[in-house]
Amino acid sequence: MGQGANHGANHGAGHVYVIGTCDTKEAELVYARDLVRAAGVPALLVDVGTRGASAGADVPAGEVARHHPEGAGAVLGRDDRGAAVSAMAEALTRFLAGRTDIGAVLGLGGSGNTALVTRAMRALPIGVPKLMVSTVASGNTADYVGPNDIAMMYSVVDVAGLNAISRRVIGNAAHAVAGMALRTPPEAHADKPGLGLTMFGVTTACVTQVRQMLEAEYEPYVFHATGTGGQSMEKLADSGLLAGFLDITTTEVPDHLFGGVFPCTADRFGAAIRTRLPYVGSVGAVDMVNFGARETVPARYRDRNLYVHNAQVTLMRTTPDENRRIGAFIVERLNRMEGPVRFLLPLGGVSAIDVPGLPFHDPDADAALFETIRAGFREAPNRRLVAVDAAINDPAFAQALVAAFREAAQERT
Repeated sequence: MGQGANHGANHGAGHVYVIGTCDTKEAELVYARDLVRAAGVPALLVDVGTRGASAGADVPAGEVARHHPEGAGAVLGRDDRGAAVSAMAEALTRFLAGRTDIGAVLGLGGSGNTALVTRAMRALPIGVPKLMVSTVASGNTADYVGPNDIAMMYSVVDVAGLNAISRRVIGNAAHAVAGMALRTPPEAHADKPGLGLTMFGVTTACVTQVRQMLEAEYEPYVFHATGTGGQSMEKLADSGLLAGFLDITTTEVPDHLFGGVFPCTADRFGAAIRTRLPYVGSVGAVDMVNFGARETVPARYRDRNLYVHNAQVTLMRTTPDENRRIGAFIVERLNRMEGPVRFLLPLGGVSAIDVPGLPFHDPDADAALFETIRAGFREAPNRRLVAVDAAINDPAFAQALVAAFREAAQERT
């Protein structure tokens, strides 16, 4: 399972790491750890408090803090609590990354501890069980969970002392992680290598054709390009669960640059850079920035070329200037990829509505995009730019993508 195997996810019951701030929640953390042990699973209580020592922790805060790049002094004893918590989150992330016996991770806490522990959880591979009991779990948890398999359990009452309610909730969480650590599912060996594909409604025809042409050789994983979708694909690659990318739909980039609702992060394409996996990409749906219902479009964009996709989604056509910025963002990252790379430009249009007669057809905007990528792209033995005289959903473009991926995958072997 790639990196997951290094954390004990598939080698029987590893330790359950119970993590929280013992300076404020020691009784609850000890209770959870002891219930895990009573269920027959080894457990360690990891203190991430930034003030005061704990007698009950198995891993003291100082041991975690010393994993910070600047040492324990950068974490402990700081007057600025927010800075201390942020520093401890970095230390915890590095601490967990070095452990080889993680069977599951259980966090308990309020908003600060939730941010601290889930940051470290997000760095663990997909498949390692992660459960966070939190006072904020009934709200918007996107910033805590991101593209990861983190389970959030609402604490109902604050994690501020043991009582009849908190004992039941924390007890359920402790037994849940004990079960996940003890009864790990068999390693899911796919019959075929996994392949990540990005798709949007306006590139569905292309991705469907590509998937059908490759599914005899690969297990396609299709990700909806909604910001989290692209992050999820890259997380799987970083976790060793993909054999390559067909990153056809990069619409998250314009949303990131221009305030859309489906943005990527600055790390978009980072997994391809880090892993050097075969990467075949394109500019699918970069002709649009995504917003919610029409009335939610920012005032500065109200006079632009807008297309109501449905009652909840309004699309804004990107301009030539915006496309130059999009192209620059993409090409800078392509040039840092050292694995086999093919990047394809669909000269006939980048989405289903960027073709003659449809609302986002704009040859000048597309030309600005293509010219920026051509000008900035650094050709290399591993890296090639391919222009295809077809629209993105045409069969000819799908065939070109598949041919490019087979070529790139052959270079990798």
